[in-house]
Amino acid sequence: MPSIRSSMAPRAWVRLASGRRIDLLNPSPLDFEDEDIAIGLSRTPRWGGHSVWEWPLSVAQHSIQVLELAKDRSAQGLAVPLQRAALLHDASEGLMAFDPISPVKPFLGPGYQALDARLQAAIHVRYGLPANLPADWIAVIKDADKASAAAEARHVAGWTVQEIRQALGITARPPAADPLARRYGCTPWEPWPARTAAEHFRAALAALGPP
Repeated sequence: MPSIRSSMAPRAWVRLASGRRIDLLNPSPLDFEDEDIAIGLSRTPRWGGHSVWEWPLSVAQHSIQVLELAKDRSAQGLAVPLQRAALLHDASEGLMAFDPISPVKPFLGPGYQALDARLQAAIHVRYGLPANLPADWIAVIKDADKASAAAEARHVAGWTVQEIRQALGITARPPAADPLARRYGCTPWEPWPARTAAEHFRAALAALGPP
């Protein structure tokens, strides 16, 4: 006779900070609030949590940095929807509270990739973005994302310039200065505590207006 546990469908939902539940396998744009993404991203570390500072770098802070770099690198300015897409480019990781490092990703398989894509699509719909972003938007975001990764590898994770190019395969030109230091008056490249990262992310999202 099968046990009760074995006869039950596997749990696919998680409870978020707002008290809402999101079904990771069938997410709805109505399943989460701004604060859920902000708090989730602020508590999700990049670089496997490794840092030369007191705190690891959160995906929330990285996301704001990508937005600022994308704006800096645009000669004509970025439309608000593209700014919103840049800020939310890793938002699915906040709902999962998981940002796998590059060496791990190949082992996670297509199931994880599909789950991530479904979450990101729901986020896009919630914030008035195309479920699949236009190719030119993706190019802008990736350019800023790679530049951010180059700077983070050096100034946060502590990799050498040679290691960044040879071991990580990152050839993007990092920014000469931390755009967040100019924007927020913080110490250049220093990771923020989770509460600070969540507050700044939520404010950045609100500043872009309603979708």
